[in-house]
Amino acid sequence: MTEQVMAAIDGSKFSEGVCDAAAWASQALGAPLTFLHVVDNHPQTAEADLSGNIGLGSREHLLEELSQLDEQRAKVAQEQGRLTLKVVKDRAIDRGIAEPGTRQRNGTLVETLEELQEEIRLLVLGKRGETAHQDSGHLGSNLERVVRTLHRPILMVSDTFRAPKTVMLAFDGSKTTRKGVEMLARSPLFDGIPVHVVIVGAETVDHRSQLDWALKTLRDAGHEAEGAIRAGEVEATLRGYQEELGIDLLVMGAYGHSRIRHLLLGSTTTEMLRKAKVPVLLLR
Repeated sequence: MTEQVMAAIDGSKFSEGVCDAAAWASQALGAPLTFLHVVDNHPQTAEADLSGNIGLGSREHLLEELSQLDEQRAKVAQEQGRLTLKVVKDRAIDRGIAEPGTRQRNGTLVETLEELQEEIRLLVLGKRGETAHQDSGHLGSNLERVVRTLHRPILMVSDTFRAPKTVMLAFDGSKTTRKGVEMLARSPLFDGIPVHVVIVGAETVDHRSQLDWALKTLRDAGHEAEGAIRAGEVEATLRGYQEELGIDLLVMGAYGHSRIRHLLLGSTTTEMLRKAKVPVLLLR
């Protein structure tokens, strides 16, 4: 089974960014690209049950009409999905992908990705899906559930994407983030891209030793690498460094063992991803 870049798309404004990021990753990794659209037939909002207020015969008629309406909605959603898949496939071809694949599945996004994850080398997702309010300060619930469920790298993007020229790795010396350094060092995804390694915390001998190890690992693999140790609150410090140096992409371990561990276990994570103005690659 060939592992591939898989891009989950929907009808939201993020589909173009997801498409462009997936095309870039597919070319950099030399991996096939597949676009996935999942038709979730579960209602997004609970509808009021008025059946108790009407007679038995009318109620049966109403339930039949509701069933037909659900079937019509499902057909419309499938057709919209097919059209969206065609648009992003053509867009990927325009960006140099020879034979992008498309798949449409019924079910929930999380369950579908969990089922397909053995085929996934990298998953590309939009920051929010089509059912989220565009002005919402919250991440799509799908993204948070996918991050907790899937054991594959996940690239989260906004509505536009450009190939990164600099990368920042949030590092805390934990096993997960050390694996992240090693993964980043050997991945063709970042060939020729300068890497900044940032530790949030006090300037200690241990932190300096951890940072030196990370920089040596990256430089030995041929990367141009710089490092920094900065005190402060995790999310604000990382975001400040990224904005100060104009970093194009943020790389984070999904789970660590220090304060960065909370980035995907509580409010800090949501805050980090919600406020990110650049793509975020989450490593598992």
